[in-house]
Amino acid sequence: MANLQVKDIDEKLYESLRNLAANEKRSISQEVVYILQKYLSKPNEFEPNQTDEFLKLSGSWKDEREAEEIVGEIWRSRKNSDRFGKENELFD
Repeated sequence: MANLQVKDIDEKLYESLRNLAANEKRSISQEVVYILQKYLSKPNEFEPNQTDEFLKLSGSWKDEREAEEIVGEIWRSRKNSDRFGKENELFD
């Protein structure tokens, strides 16, 4: 069997791993192997599908107004700017 050595593990991560192993009545080594086997057998279960996560966001903004009313409000709230109205400027 192959051996795996992991260096420079954060103390909090190691403590969490140690506690998890103790709760499951396994050694830390056994717990690491179990976690790796579980993850590698079904990696898609552990990573959210980016498309699904994006689609969850769509439709989350609820507003009773029609789109035209919302756009009109945005336009009315804008202020006129003299940014491009100065003589001898690039955009005259």
